Amino acid sequence: MRCLVTGATGYIGGRLAPRLLEAGHTVRCLSRSAGRLRDVPWYDQVEVVEGDLSDPTTLPAAFAGVDVAYFLMHSLGQPDFEQLDRAAARNFALAAKSAGVQRIVYLGGPEPPAGEKPSAHLRSRAEVARILLGSEVPTVVLRAAVIIGSGSASFEMLRYLTERLPVMVTPRWVKNRIQPIAVRDVLHYLVAVADLPPEVNRGFDVGGPDVLTYEEMMRRYAIVAGLRRRMILPLRPLSPWLSAHWVGAVTPVPNSIARPLVASLIHEAVAHEHDIAQYVPDTEPDRDGKQQETGFTLLGFDEAVRLALGKIRDANVETRWSNASGRDAAAEPLPSDPAWSGGSNYLDERRHEVNAPVEALWRVIEGVGGENGWYSFPLAWSVRGWMDRLVGGVGLRRGRRDRSHLLVGEALDWWRVEEIEPGKLLRLRAEMRVPGRAWLEMRAEPGAEPGTSVYRQRAVFLPRGLAGHAYWASVLPFHGVVFSGMARNIAKGAEELGRRTAQPVAHS
Repeated sequence: MRCLVTGATGYIGGRLAPRLLEAGHTVRCLSRSAGRLRDVPWYDQVEVVEGDLSDPTTLPAAFAGVDVAYFLMHSLGQPDFEQLDRAAARNFALAAKSAGVQRIVYLGGPEPPAGEKPSAHLRSRAEVARILLGSEVPTVVLRAAVIIGSGSASFEMLRYLTERLPVMVTPRWVKNRIQPIAVRDVLHYLVAVADLPPEVNRGFDVGGPDVLTYEEMMRRYAIVAGLRRRMILPLRPLSPWLSAHWVGAVTPVPNSIARPLVASLIHEAVAHEHDIAQYVPDTEPDRDGKQQETGFTLLGFDEAVRLALGKIRDANVETRWSNASGRDAAAEPLPSDPAWSGGSNYLDERRHEVNAPVEALWRVIEGVGGENGWYSFPLAWSVRGWMDRLVGGVGLRRGRRDRSHLLVGEALDWWRVEEIEPGKLLRLRAEMRVPGRAWLEMRAEPGAEPGTSVYRQRAVFLPRGLAGHAYWASVLPFHGVVFSGMARNIAKGAEELGRRTAQPVAHS
């Protein structure tokens, strides 16, 4: 089938497109600017058409010949998002009908309990669903609550609140029940419903197997992330408006997005039915407590968080991954992911032009550690090594196996060699005792002129909890001395080696 994906530069759309390709579909993406998709890994496998859902004259070319059209865009974060989404949905519906599209698929939000006044966010999602269901094109609306996946705004709020605040005074909505769902499962449903029979024109609640309060989600996130137990103190007078500003002060999620999301949390978000299983079966225990062999298994909350944090490997999960993060490379981030997503990480990056060939630079890089030292401030490295041993770490006592060469997986002082690309890259993973995860990456690249090279050095630290942020702040003054000196001396060492190897050999 030919599928049209709108919102391909967004969180879900950008992860759905490659899934549709894997399922054997032809994919066309609608974007206001084709350039925004040029850096995604699947760009050459899709057709990109420029157009704008707010301008119906730009849509016929995008919808021509399409079998299934996905409405995955929203204007959350803009002050008039309700009006913008209403107009976009109407234009989308008319264009789909005119082009003879066979099915529309929309990922919306949960319906608030009857008798409650919905938030603007949920009200807008429900209105878009009504417009699409009334389009005379068979439509499936998937209603999901909190989506668990790194990059999802709801998940990022949960992540930052839990990691940054060991003690929290929270609004009373943390006691409301929510049925979260893993992004992997949302994508599975979105792909599967493309094949539903034409008589299906309705909405479906989709959720994972766990129903939790927001407070329980924060506590369980802390356990999975390896954080200390969080103290959560609900405060009744904390209104949604004050809650949004509280979230904005603690997390990097923009207030324009946090406000409508927080306002939606005043409603319970639990699936009222599971009719989707009639068309997309999932695995449930039988009477003997054993798992059935048919269908797919919905991920529980803990498993979904582990995948989002990269704590287990799954080549089919869509989440965030960064070089040297230790996460599954199949879950690399998209260029369109917001800068505030993916959790906190600290970087120290250095670059030096080296008047020596790449081969000489690589020999110096591969020779770091052990008897050769770390090319900078030996006393600081020794003190840090003794401090690590005092708290039960390995310190610098392991040294290195060979003076000149390294292998993937071997120990190197308090590091572990995680990856080597001979002549190009050395990546080390820290095994010292720190409240987080750390990597040191060193690269050798050809220079602009023959016989020259470029040295690139990057230290990455992913903090765990408030202690992790405090640790980075405490060592930051030393990094300016240690890492800058290390980069400078590695460059000098390569130049000295280059001069020695270039000297003619005297013959008797």
